[in-house]
Amino acid sequence: MRYPVLVWLIVANGLLTVLSAQPKTDSFLAQILNGNKNAVFQEVLQHPDKYRLQIVYTQINRDKKNRPSFTNYFFHYDSLLYFNPASTVKMPLAFLALEKLNGLHRNGVNKYTTILFDSSQPWQRPLYNDTTAISGKPSLAQFIKRAFLISENDPYNRFYQFIGQGEINRNLHQKGYADVRITRQFLGLTPEQNRYTNALRFVDAEGNTLYEQPPAYNKDSFDFSRVIKIGKAHLDRNDSLINEPFDFTPHNNISLEDLRQILQSVLFPQSVTATQRFHLTRDDYRFLYRYLSQFPSETPDPKYDTATFYDSYVKFFFRDSTHRMPPNMRVFNKVGWAYGFLTDVSYVVDFKNKVEFMLAATLYVNSDEILNDNKYEYESIGHPFLYQLGQTIYQYELKRKRPYMPKLSAFKIKYESRDPKDVRPSLRDVDN
Repeated sequence: MRYPVLVWLIVANGLLTVLSAQPKTDSFLAQILNGNKNAVFQEVLQHPDKYRLQIVYTQINRDKKNRPSFTNYFFHYDSLLYFNPASTVKMPLAFLALEKLNGLHRNGVNKYTTILFDSSQPWQRPLYNDTTAISGKPSLAQFIKRAFLISENDPYNRFYQFIGQGEINRNLHQKGYADVRITRQFLGLTPEQNRYTNALRFVDAEGNTLYEQPPAYNKDSFDFSRVIKIGKAHLDRNDSLINEPFDFTPHNNISLEDLRQILQSVLFPQSVTATQRFHLTRDDYRFLYRYLSQFPSETPDPKYDTATFYDSYVKFFFRDSTHRMPPNMRVFNKVGWAYGFLTDVSYVVDFKNKVEFMLAATLYVNSDEILNDNKYEYESIGHPFLYQLGQTIYQYELKRKRPYMPKLSAFKIKYESRDPKDVRPSLRDVDN
């Protein structure tokens, strides 16, 4: 049967709508954001497509038994709008690493046990020492601290190698994050090379092997049918200009809402279904809460240079020119930055004013549309915008009336402190 041209146009237009759904914006959140007249803030808000902006604000209300409920509000949110997650993927991998460790059930093997990495492929990097640790030895606990406190990169690679590429994706899919795709280490490897992971060993203080994991190769397939190309040009690994968009198709991919939900599942495990929870011990939760929110200046091991890695260094929603965090506040979060993308996924607590909320946002600041040239507007647009966003939501939350004031004792952490007699040099030059 032949159909009129008009019918085909309607069908085509309908198909186009399905393939390119409009980003979701809630008028309630838009109204709050439009109240901030800061010039940089409004520039980004008024051009969300240009900046690939996405925001998820989560309002938390407690009942009379202090049980939380969560309501999400979105601004220009689109789960299919790609952003490079960069270091934010360290968060789910840290959780998965602890979960896998707990599943080993080996005497003497825990997050503080020395873990050594061998190599069986030319591109793999062995690891037998950790100069950031007082002990000088690598451990999952030290990796988690380094990944969260200032967002070091090598810990992510070690999580990836311990868990395995296939297991990472299968486990996240089983927890309900069906569209997540974690395929890359931060080592500049090819997609094929990333399928291989190192052999590793957990050893005791005398060097005796407690558990050994052989090298692995992931045979699972990935769906790369959705092509993702951004920009007009890019520099290749030889710093040669390639006048073509940068291809993110095989890169790590996770939505902003999935990242936010993963953080919620660890901070509020009873708020999600059992299948969504990570299998963690009580000590794991305490450990994660501490290092998701502790400042580098409070941390003796690793001992970071606090002039370089100031308290708000990885707290983008509160990162201003003072570099200080407001008193009585803690932010449990993970940030990421790469290729002109800036992302922060946070749970914010103000213990004095009894305020809590979640906020997640990502934006792209690359006006010349050339990727890998390290010419991004992080300082002139990205960080100022995220700071203004954080302050806008925080000021709204300070005034918001709640049915019941939250009891926040679960997030009152006994933080560490520096020993003034520690004469070890501070760490300044790190890969993050």
